[in-house]
Amino acid sequence: MALKITHACINCDVCEPVCPNQAIYQGLEIYEIDPALCTECVGHFEAPQCQQVCPVDCIPLDPDHAETREQLQAKYEGLVSVLGPR
Repeated sequence: MALKITHACINCDVCEPVCPNQAIYQGLEIYEIDPALCTECVGHFEAPQCQQVCPVDCIPLDPDHAETREQLQAKYEGLVSVLGPR
C-alpha cells in the first residue's frame, strides 16, 4: 500500500526530505503523498522513512491504494529506471 498523511499533520517539514522517491509534497493544507511514487521505501530502506521521522504518527497505510510487497518492488524498479537511484 502507499502511505497517506492525515490531517493530524503539523507541517513540521521532516517527512518530505527523507522520501527517496520524492513522493511527499506540500499540499494546500498539509503535506501529501503521491501514491504513484510511494513504495513505502521498498527498495531503499527496511521501513518507511517518513513514518520513522514523523513526530505525531500521522502517516498510516492508505487503504485506497492497496499493493503487495511485490507490487511495491516493481514500482520501485520502474521508478529507478526512469528517475535513477536516489
